[in-house]
Amino acid sequence: MFDRIREDIATFRSHDPAATSTISILLNSPGMRAIWAYRRQHWLWTHGHKLLARTLSTWSRHRFGVEIHPGATIGRRFVIDHGMGIVVGETTIIGDDCQLYQGVTLGGTGKEGGKRHPTLGNNVMVGAGTIVLGDIHIGDNVKVAAGSVVVHDVPADTTVAGNPAHVVRERTCPMLRLIPLSRDVDENIRWSCAL
Repeated sequence: MFDRIREDIATFRSHDPAATSTISILLNSPGMRAIWAYRRQHWLWTHGHKLLARTLSTWSRHRFGVEIHPGATIGRRFVIDHGMGIVVGETTIIGDDCQLYQGVTLGGTGKEGGKRHPTLGNNVMVGAGTIVLGDIHIGDNVKVAAGSVVVHDVPADTTVAGNPAHVVRERTCPMLRLIPLSRDVDENIRWSCAL
């Protein structure tokens, strides 16, 4: 548990230039406190205490301005930056190293049952005021521009923007396509592709 807390604090410090110290993060980061509250509520949800989990999540929404359903699945090193107005639906799945800004909605499109909320891959950044709706998949390493409306799957390694969102930039590296997937990628090629 303490390793996870240290990891969260280090992640927030690396993503937020205003986070100047650990004590500053603990006192002034409602996004991180909302994530910690979600984790406790998710544990209750998955251990059969659904009413208590939902009641506590309602309290957290009022306290932090962030609504994360305790049934959602969220990976490690998740960052909520300026979290006011964020909504994360019950069947949402969020991978590792993802970041959401204020006013993001990861919601459903109606009263259908089953999986009805988005799935975000790893290393996804969703800009302020973005709406992502339905059982869609956002690939790894995707950036969603602020104010976008996403209602269709988004391929990995792209940037999308607009209403409806469309690909505005692909971040694939042609050098990586020349290497068989079964081999390790040379560090020089990784650096070349990062430029």
